[in-house]
Amino acid sequence: MHNDIPESGKPKNMGESFKIFLKSIKRYRFLIVLSVLLAVGSAILGLFIPKILGDMTTIAVDTFKTGLNWGALAGKAWLAIGLFCGSALLNYAQAYILAVVSAKYTKELREKILDKISKLPIAYFDKHKFGDTLSRMSNDVDVLTTSMSQEIADVSLSITTLIGVMIIMLTISVPLSLISFIVVPLSVLAVGRIMHYAQKYFREQQNTLGVLNSKIEEDYSGQIVIKSNSYEDDALEDFSKTNEKLATVARKAQIFSSLSFPVTHIFTNIGYVAICVLGGIFVVEGKINIGNIQAFIQYVSRFNRPITEIASTTSTLQSLLAASERIFEFINEAEEEPDPEPSKKISEVKGEVEFHNVNFGYSKGQPIIHDFSVKVTPGMKVAIVGPTGAGKTTLINLLMRFYDPDSGYITIDGVPTREMKRSDVRKLFGMVLQDTWLFSGTVEENLRYSNQKANLEDIKLAAKASNVNHIIEALPKGYNSEISEDSDNISAGEKQLITIARAMVANPPMMILDEATSNVDTRTEQLIQDSFEKLTRGRTSFVIAHRLSTIRNSDLILVMRDGNIVEQGNHESLLKANGFYAELYNSQFADN
Repeated sequence: MHNDIPESGKPKNMGESFKIFLKSIKRYRFLIVLSVLLAVGSAILGLFIPKILGDMTTIAVDTFKTGLNWGALAGKAWLAIGLFCGSALLNYAQAYILAVVSAKYTKELREKILDKISKLPIAYFDKHKFGDTLSRMSNDVDVLTTSMSQEIADVSLSITTLIGVMIIMLTISVPLSLISFIVVPLSVLAVGRIMHYAQKYFREQQNTLGVLNSKIEEDYSGQIVIKSNSYEDDALEDFSKTNEKLATVARKAQIFSSLSFPVTHIFTNIGYVAICVLGGIFVVEGKINIGNIQAFIQYVSRFNRPITEIASTTSTLQSLLAASERIFEFINEAEEEPDPEPSKKISEVKGEVEFHNVNFGYSKGQPIIHDFSVKVTPGMKVAIVGPTGAGKTTLINLLMRFYDPDSGYITIDGVPTREMKRSDVRKLFGMVLQDTWLFSGTVEENLRYSNQKANLEDIKLAAKASNVNHIIEALPKGYNSEISEDSDNISAGEKQLITIARAMVANPPMMILDEATSNVDTRTEQLIQDSFEKLTRGRTSFVIAHRLSTIRNSDLILVMRDGNIVEQGNHESLLKANGFYAELYNSQFADN
């Protein structure tokens, strides 16, 4: 993966944003320079056309009384036509090259963003909204690449035209040219001030758009929750506030950027009027012929046009830079610490897991796990119980190296997980979460996701073991039945069973079950418990459960409270101790 993005944080100003953008397109420097040269060539060819038309007017006026010089007029006309065609061909070639560059650059940016997503720590996703990241990958990339293809063409044409027209105007009349030249710095100063104010609004516009996309994604995926809580009006009001803020910021950004055109127009028209008056006087006094004054007036129009065009592109430029800030800010986010080199690997997994004086907190100064130590022998079924916020899932996050301890360490078969690659650690575990996740595809493809080498027979055996085979075969196409994008064509319990079967297909050395039976009924739960007994037999397994009835047969139960193990033992010994576990258990079965 190419990486031309500078190692820097969020750009501080428009100049820095522009430098970062230029660095990011370094790979396409040759094609961009070529497109600029083609644009310059097209502009140069177009510059001579007004002069040729002026010459034709002069020839017509000078030879009108003696007979029109048709040969000279025809020669000039053919030359003008040739210049028109040549300019059009160069414009087409330039547009084609920029279209190719834009498409490739778009593809590269999205690949970089997706590659970045795979390298970001889980902590990033815990702190940032999905919709905002999606907005950077879609809206911001589209704005950046579309604006880039427009701006390179427009700016190169405008600058070439501006310089060329200045030279030709000076060759025709210095006094008339000076009038136009005085207007330019005044226009530039005015537009510069306007751009300064517009930039902050365009940056805020892109940020607000990311927030809006997050709300859209949340409202769309959470419709059941919204409707079941009769929250429609509040959700609409909340969305409307963000939408109104976006409209307000966008309006201010467009107002400021749109001011550049009329302000520039005022200055250029004042100069245009002065040139017309002075030029008429020069024609009367014989200081300039009618053809040259006609050509000069056309050049004045062309001289004003690139200034006006540059001013009118400021809004597009502001959007481009605001989008680039958000994209490169994301690409420059801190990645996971690299895996150790050389790394250690466990050749034959036994399943001994040990926590050594582990301390951890998601935020500095707010520890969740306090001096946690426990040893799990191979093949042991360990249940982790405790009230919400006790640190149960945090232990699993540490075990899977989604996070690393602030102090202390974890070993698997005596090997510290910090000295192993994250991917090697995670391959040791099969994981079934409370939040089910299935992708759009067939049931078979979803089940094979955890083990691409599994054949259909292996998949069916796992499905039977998890008691989901009869449900799958009852579907219209069995294992070839399509699961919709949101998995809304199967029930929550069926999704849970399929994810459990997917973990069984992986056939990992160890298992992690995080509230894996929360979405199934009592009868199905018992069937799943039976299948889990077969799956976890001889394997080290960790089970997080709030239903304490599901973990009574565990070899070891760790009772957590405020990040500490307050009790440990099996079900019978903990009940006899009549401590916190007994309190939790009896509270669930008080009616019984």
